[in-house]
Amino acid sequence: MATKKTEEKELNYSESVERLENIVAKIESGEMDIDQLTSQVAEASNLIKSCKEKLFTTNEAVEKLLKELDK
Repeated sequence: MATKKTEEKELNYSESVERLENIVAKIESGEMDIDQLTSQVAEASNLIKSCKEKLFTTNEAVEKLLKELDK
């Protein structure tokens, strides 16, 4: 389940990475109970998916621009 922050607006890539880093730090520190862990892992999974999509889209756009420059 996404947090209220991620539900209110889609995070940009940098914000998503920062949020992922925060989640990982909390998991590694052991400061979460099992219920929090479940929701945080689900949020992390969604953030990773979003980041992968943004990277793929950006890569495609850059490749397209580079091909246009070669014409």
